Order: sequence, then structure tokens, then C-alpha cells
Amino acid sequence: MTIEATRVPAQQRVVALLGPALVAGVAYLDPGNVASNMTAGALFGYLLVWVVIAGNATAWLIQYLSAKLGIATGASLPEILGRRLPGAWVRRAYWLQAEVVAMATDVAEVIGGAIALGLLFDIPLLIGGLLTGIVSLCLLLLQSRGRAQVFERVVTSMVVLIAVGFCAGLVVAPPQWASVAGGLVPRFEGSQSVLLAVSILGATIMPHAIYAHSALARDRFDGTLVTKPRLLRATKIDVTIALVVAGTVNVAILLVAAGTLRGVAGTDTLEGAYQALLANLGPVVATLFAIGLLASGLASTSVGAFAGSEIMHGLLHVRVPILYRRVVTLLPALALLAFGVDPTWALVISQVVLSFGIPFAIVPLVIFTASKAIMGDLANRWWTSAMAAVAAVALIGLNVVLLVLVLG
Repeated sequence: MTIEATRVPAQQRVVALLGPALVAGVAYLDPGNVASNMTAGALFGYLLVWVVIAGNATAWLIQYLSAKLGIATGASLPEILGRRLPGAWVRRAYWLQAEVVAMATDVAEVIGGAIALGLLFDIPLLIGGLLTGIVSLCLLLLQSRGRAQVFERVVTSMVVLIAVGFCAGLVVAPPQWASVAGGLVPRFEGSQSVLLAVSILGATIMPHAIYAHSALARDRFDGTLVTKPRLLRATKIDVTIALVVAGTVNVAILLVAAGTLRGVAGTDTLEGAYQALLANLGPVVATLFAIGLLASGLASTSVGAFAGSEIMHGLLHVRVPILYRRVVTLLPALALLAFGVDPTWALVISQVVLSFGIPFAIVPLVIFTASKAIMGDLANRWWTSAMAAVAAVALIGLNVVLLVLVLG
């Protein structure tokens, strides 16, 4: 490192290392999360605030381990899986499940963007889905052409739009803070509240966010002169900022719904929530909500498509041009919109499919980051591995419960 570099204030050096977690953290602000938190608030008020906070705390650990893997090894989770899985057919099967999960996640994000364009500009859902796909392709081209930091800045700007759009309602109609405090006490009110809690927690950790974060950290710090311990310290700050933002926005969505939409008919859909906000809080808040939803769909589908590309490269050692990938992964969402499938139902099914992929991402992450053979001196300490193992078991169990409740 040059003498000039050492004279740069420490705060500036840390800021220069931030970014990957904010991009990966978009997964926690996708339309599926919006729908779950909005429904929870509209049906049960402040009851499930504690669930959102607990899910966010778990997400911090998982996303930190994902970034740590990329920094310590210089490889993404799919790349390490591709090297260590026995046999080509095992790798292909692993890739297939991961690809299906990534595409299912993309369905929710594209549909969310399409709904937002319909609310804002009265654009038909099919055209809105196509426009969402085209914009996400433009964002992906930035990443694929080596302009990772520009990609980070664009996605981070969208996160700001998401935060403003979904938090605006709190300014107009502040919540009852005493009731909010009551929502911090873990409890349920009937089986439906359990189902919603499991939906929020079970879908908090998305497989594609784990795959993507390891790749984003690898690309961002490739060739850097900064030592790995310092990168890990900066990554802790990065993940903390990202998850604080995501957690705050998700809690805000629930609080707005709890304070203004509880008991209002039709708020179990994004369109219904928009109409209820329009009627109760006015056109400015409703429009900002729709803008936030649009930014959520665009940013999250871009990150999801990036994750899908990394999954294919890591497990199959194949690079498909991003244009072809975007077209193929866009087809399921466009087909659902073209055939008039209920968007809310499609969002629910996509979350169910996503649940199948959780063990395949989180279990190897915990195993690899605990291995000295893979991580060297940066391997997890025993208590970190223990916490990660408990989180993995809990998340897998919650997703099993979610599948049983939904499919049953």
C-alpha cells in the first residue's frame, strides 16, 4: 500500500469498502416481503413486530458468513460447491434446484414490478412485467461488464427509493408506540398468525441472496491491497447497515399497515393495499408506496438474475450471455401474467418453491465457513459455527412448517 493511501482517514477507507451487503440486502426488500409484512399488519396489527426483528437478526449472521466466504476464499459459494460436489450429475442436479429457486424468486420480483407500473401508470401487467425485465437487463449489463461499483450505486439508490416509499406512511400517520412496544413480546393469536409469522421468518433468508453475496464480495475485493481481517471488519459494518435499513423498512411496512389498514377489506393483495393507502392516507403516500414497490421489483430482480448467472457459472462452469439468461428467466413470470394468473397467488407459490432451496444454500455455507481447509485462519470460531448451525436448523424447520401449512 502506498504512503498516500495510508494517509487517507480511516473512515474514508471503510466507506470505500462498503456496498456488497446493500446490494445483496435488496433480497429482504422484495415484493414478497412487502406483501407478507403488509398482510401481517393489516390482519394482526402490531402483533408480529418481533418476528420481523428476529428474522433480521438471523439474516445478519447468514449474510456475514456469505460475504466472509467470498473474501476468505476468493470464490463464491456456487464455485466452491462446483469444486467439491462429487460427479457431474450431482453438480447438475444441484444446479437445477438452485436455478428453479432463483427463477421462482424472480417471478415474485417481476410481478411486483409489473403491479407497481400498473398502479403508477395504468400499464397492463404483461407489459409491465416485460418493462421490468428490460430495465433489470440494463442493470445487469453494468455488472457483467465489470462496472460492479456503478451497479452497487444504482441498486443502493433504489434502496433509498424503497425506504422513502415504504416509510412515508409513518410520517403522515405515526403508529401507537405503546402498541408497537407490545409487539416486541413473542406471542401469537390463532393459527393464521402462526402461518404469517412462519411466512415472514421462513422466507427472510433467500437462497439467491446467499449465493449472490459471496460472489459480490469476491468481485468487489478482487486484487485489493486491503488485508482480509480489515475487509471482514468493514464487511461487518456493511452487513449491519444493510440489515438495519432492510429491517427498518420491513418494520415500517408492518407498522403502516397496522396503524391504518387493520380491518380494511382487500389489503391481502398489493393492489388492495395501495387502494387502502390512497383512501386512508392520501395520494402522496399511496404514490410513494407504488414507487417503492417498483424500485423493489427492479432492484431485487436484477440481483436475483445476477445470482442465477453465478449459480450456473459456479456449478456448471458455463457462462451464458446475460441477455439470453434474462430472456429465459423472464419467461415464467411473463407466462403467468399472460395467462391471467392471480398475482398474489403467484407470489405465495413462489415463496413455497423458494423454501425448498433453503437447506441447499445454508447448510454448505455453515460447513464451509467452519472448515480450516477452506477458510484457513478465517474459519469460524466454534461459537460462531454453533450459532450458525442453530440458525440453519431453525430456518429449515420454519420452512418445513411453512410448506406443511400452505400445502395442507
